[in-house]
Amino acid sequence: MRLFGLGPMELGIILAIILVLFGPKQIPKLAKMFGKAAKDLRDGFEGGEEEDEPVAKQAIPEATVPGQAAAEAEKKAKEASAS
Repeated sequence: MRLFGLGPMELGIILAIILVLFGPKQIPKLAKMFGKAAKDLRDGFEGGEEEDEPVAKQAIPEATVPGQAAAEAEKKAKEASAS
C-alpha cells in the first residue's frame, strides 16, 4: 500500500523520527493539534456561518515549550500546599 507515494518502510522511518524528536508525551498533543487544524480548515472551506469568538474570550495556549506547563503546574501545587 502506498500513501502519498510512500511505502510502509518510509512511513515507519518518518514515524520513528517524529517519536525521537518530540518524545512519547508530546505525540498526543501533536495529534490533537493537527486534528483541530484539520477541523478548522474544513470548517473554513465549508464557509462556516458562525462568527469567531472575540479575541478577549479565546483561550491562550498554556505553554509552547515542552515541560513548561508541567513545571508551572508543579509550582502552583507547591504554592497551594504552602498556603
